[in-house]
Amino acid sequence: MAVETQTTLKHEAIKDLIGSRVLNSKEDLLAGTLGEDLRDLLEQRGVLVFPQIGFTDEEQIAFTKTLGTYAPERRGDEEAVTKISIDPAVAGPTAEYLKGSLYWHIDGTMQDVPILASILSCKKPSPKGTGNTGFCNTYASYDALPQEEKDRIEDLKVRHGAWATLFFYNPEPPVAMLKGMQAIGDNTLPLVWTHKSGRKSLVIGNTAHTVEGMDVMEGRLLLNELREWATREEFTYSHEWSEGDLVIWDNTGTMHRAEWYDVTSGRLMVRTKLEGEEPFA
Repeated sequence: MAVETQTTLKHEAIKDLIGSRVLNSKEDLLAGTLGEDLRDLLEQRGVLVFPQIGFTDEEQIAFTKTLGTYAPERRGDEEAVTKISIDPAVAGPTAEYLKGSLYWHIDGTMQDVPILASILSCKKPSPKGTGNTGFCNTYASYDALPQEEKDRIEDLKVRHGAWATLFFYNPEPPVAMLKGMQAIGDNTLPLVWTHKSGRKSLVIGNTAHTVEGMDVMEGRLLLNELREWATREEFTYSHEWSEGDLVIWDNTGTMHRAEWYDVTSGRLMVRTKLEGEEPFA
């Protein structure tokens, strides 16, 4: 008589406050029975690493669906991974926009409901020592703030704009480019996101440009102070990519950035996403 065995999630912590390495096989992950456990672990740890799991594009899409609602990134309902590169030969016209990904950010600050998570796999890494992806835990960094600082920022609102990211990599952007980015508009979000779970996280990053009700210089200083705090060593993890690695991060409780690499290195990642389930609040 056949005996069914229950697959259990196998994982180990990477750092105390961020990141876990998942050790299950590809077959375990694609079976779909670990989805709920992986979601719970992701919310706790911020970043999950699947070393050299080697998913094909189709397998990555199938795995994404075990975790929540797959969010297509193309027109219509086409199911396809998205190539991530700052090389125009690979990514086309989106390569220029993706240069903003070299600086700390949260995806989806132009929407009221940001994506839940991104799933990124490495098809070709850049040379060792370059092209890492950095992550910081905005839950843990908020929790560690002194109470007086939490009280000071609790009710503050921040204006976010995709256009603000231009000035991180091009201090003198062409007017046409700036106008195009500004046409996307601004979005006002809470500086402190109180989640449905009751946990709180910081909503900062390179799209944040103005703190409402504050002098421009005072507000800019505050945003930089919080970014510097949130990206301290204890709250961050930098993943050095190997071919076949897959990493998931909780976009609602982390910031991330690509770390510098040579555009001509051929570095290529592919991405899928999970639709958002919770508005900024």
